[in-house]
Amino acid sequence: MKPSVALIPLSAIYGVITRTRLAAYRRGWFSVSRLAAPVISVGNLTTGGTGKTPMVEKVCRVLATEEATARARKRKRVCVLTRGYGRSNPNTQVVVSNGAELLAGEEESGDEPFLLAGNLLGTAAVIANPNRVAAGEWAIKNLQTDCFVLDDGFQHLPLARNLDLVIIDATNPWGGGLLPYGSLREPPSGLSRADCIVITRADQVTNLSTIREAVERSVGAVPIFSSRMVTTEIRTLDGKHIDIETLRAQRPGAFCGVGNPKSFFDHLSREGLAPTFSRKFGDHHKYTQPEVDALVNEARSHGAEVLITTAKDAIKLSRFRWEIPIYALEIQISIEEENRFIEIIKEAADQNRKQ
Repeated sequence: MKPSVALIPLSAIYGVITRTRLAAYRRGWFSVSRLAAPVISVGNLTTGGTGKTPMVEKVCRVLATEEATARARKRKRVCVLTRGYGRSNPNTQVVVSNGAELLAGEEESGDEPFLLAGNLLGTAAVIANPNRVAAGEWAIKNLQTDCFVLDDGFQHLPLARNLDLVIIDATNPWGGGLLPYGSLREPPSGLSRADCIVITRADQVTNLSTIREAVERSVGAVPIFSSRMVTTEIRTLDGKHIDIETLRAQRPGAFCGVGNPKSFFDHLSREGLAPTFSRKFGDHHKYTQPEVDALVNEARSHGAEVLITTAKDAIKLSRFRWEIPIYALEIQISIEEENRFIEIIKEAADQNRKQ
């Protein structure tokens, strides 16, 4: 549904506030804290649905990989610093994982931090805390962290970083305008602060060159990469692998509560899993048993034998009763010129903090 034009004046006010805040930081009116370890920020211009979580995971794996080359780098002790949207106590610190084991559940962690923590066991710790500086200082002292990945950090200006990596979703690069009319958190001119750009879902559009040219006008000579999402696995809620060919024969219905639901449904269609019906919920949606029952009934009414959802949604669904099979789609990000991208990330982690 198209947003109401009544929101346009509010977007103008939001834009003034955002520009004023950015200018205040640029002129040094607000203090910026620096951790005693390098920080790599992964963020975006728009709210949700850009592919940020797979990118955070990708960056963590790059940093935690040890090189056996002439320029060998020891693997970093990595920690993800995240706010943790949708958790039960949003103003507290929750150590979701120490890197070796999960220490908190989804409800107290938030869906994305919990998903990251599970996927990054053996690779990175995850801490949810709105005060990312305090969380980072705690991690250095208690986990001996020597490199941080700042989740959703582009607008989190109180913390200095080595590298600002910004993600732009090719299917909705400019968000339809500033909040609340559109989904832009700040004007596109804010890209001038970026050190590296990754355009996600590049395979889903026909005007990639136009998007890239628009980005180049804002960032100049900053490296720009294209990427796409690839399926890594389809599994049951308890983690059992399901062959994709088996699923194709079962006429799946699909649902999700993510920032870009259309991208999920389109991804399924490209995999030969075109859903018999699709249902979208709000980002970070908390499901109930009546909603689950309604999904099952809708699936049956459309001739669907199974349901499929995202990995982010799946972590919130195992507590419910399901009368038909339900599966989760696991994805990861694939980046063109990956070796160059990896070198940029590792060089940033080796350098002094960005001023």
